[in-house]
Amino acid sequence: MYCQKCRQPLRADATLGGLNPVTFDVLVGSTGKSVQSTTALFSLNYAQERKSVYDRATQSPASPIHKRTIPPPQDDPASTFRNGADNPKPDMSFIEITQSQIAIPDKDHINKRNQSPNGQLDSHEEENGRDSSLYKYLAKTEALFSILSSRSDIDHPICNECTSILIAGMKSRFGGATREREAYSSFLRTTQQNVSASHTNGLQSTRESQRALNSLYEQLERTENEVETLKAEIGTLEDETHKSEIQEQCFWTTRNSVDDHLNHAFVSLSTAQQSLVHDQHQLERLQRTNVYNDTFCIGHDGSFGTINGLRLGRLPNQNVEWAEINAAWGQALLLLATVAERLKYTFRGYRLKPQGSTSRIERLEYPQQSPDATRSMNPRDRAHHSVAANPEPKITPLDLFSSGEMAIGRVLNHRRFDNGMVAFLDCLSQLGRYVERNSTVDMAPKPSLNKALPLRNTPSKPVLPYNIQNDKIGDYSIKLGMGFGDAESFTRACKYVLTCCKFLLAYVSNLETHRTT
Repeated sequence: MYCQKCRQPLRADATLGGLNPVTFDVLVGSTGKSVQSTTALFSLNYAQERKSVYDRATQSPASPIHKRTIPPPQDDPASTFRNGADNPKPDMSFIEITQSQIAIPDKDHINKRNQSPNGQLDSHEEENGRDSSLYKYLAKTEALFSILSSRSDIDHPICNECTSILIAGMKSRFGGATREREAYSSFLRTTQQNVSASHTNGLQSTRESQRALNSLYEQLERTENEVETLKAEIGTLEDETHKSEIQEQCFWTTRNSVDDHLNHAFVSLSTAQQSLVHDQHQLERLQRTNVYNDTFCIGHDGSFGTINGLRLGRLPNQNVEWAEINAAWGQALLLLATVAERLKYTFRGYRLKPQGSTSRIERLEYPQQSPDATRSMNPRDRAHHSVAANPEPKITPLDLFSSGEMAIGRVLNHRRFDNGMVAFLDCLSQLGRYVERNSTVDMAPKPSLNKALPLRNTPSKPVLPYNIQNDKIGDYSIKLGMGFGDAESFTRACKYVLTCCKFLLAYVSNLETHRTT
């Protein structure tokens, strides 16, 4: 056995081996009573049924299911002896010790065994008897210590030194508890004395409070009488106030109705004024808006004329892509077609086909008959001839675009491109002469749109700033020719073409302005 505190080996007292069942029951019963009396001091949080089961379990002298023992060191000789071949098997470590097993054998039975006919025991039986006696002694001791450990807060067995330490600790706890009890007793006596003194003072204070209460009660009665009088006066004043409130309500109702009508009138007036201002601004903005200038923005970029940001022309030191030139010619042809449509003018011998970068001008050639053949017809044949007087014209497409390639197969395409530009000049010249004949507005810029007065142009004053003669405009030929040799003349002619188109846009814009005013 070992001490459960310091793990030192112990030698049990010899008296433990001589315990009879009565002494064993007394030790176990005294331990159970002490535990029961100790637990009774505390308030239990579990059910009463569980407590009764616990009490029955603690009063039973049976061995515990789990023993709180720690194995001894491996180098201990006592452990080696107990683990020898003659010791019981491991499954016999936990057994139930009954009173019959704990009881000491009868002395008469021992004496009878000692008084054998031969006068001595067999050596083998004597050795088995000693082993059985040692086993019973150890089992009884372990059962006793297990029961004591399970019914207290101290693990058994313990040595004398550990017992002294535990006793010293318990004495210290007992001394602290005693001092705490004395402190509680002193506090209780002081509290009782204070309660007695406060009771005397409380009686005197109660009498004074009663006198003050009586005085306050009399004052309260007087105050209540005054309150009743004031309530009557307040009732009269409330009636008068109610009448005044009714009159005031009628006044404010009338006032609010008038203010409401006045507010609606002001809102309607303000809305009408804001709408008028907005409409005037919108009218001025629309009058200043020139849809033709917004649609066809004509300007210049150095030596090039531009329409909607597209350059029209080519120079040796400034290479312009043909895609940009073709798109510019498409915009210029669309401008010419738009102005002619606005003026309701039909070109003679040409039909415009604005198609973006692949725009064309179709030349219309009608077949003609000699006047002598017409005069030689009889009236009936002349009538049939008048029905078929408008035969289908011959259409020759003239391109206003070029790829810029100089291959031999592309010569005809360049010729069509030159003819297309010449046809564009012819159409521009026709529209300019038409405007000169029918112009009724002044082409000069006006200081204000609202103050512009219509002035008829003189017939001798041309509308276009540059003279157009066949393939030349302002003495510059529009043709590129083979190899694009005269690129500078072509670029200047294109710039003059866009300038004439801008003059036509100005004429149409002024015409729209005078129509609106």
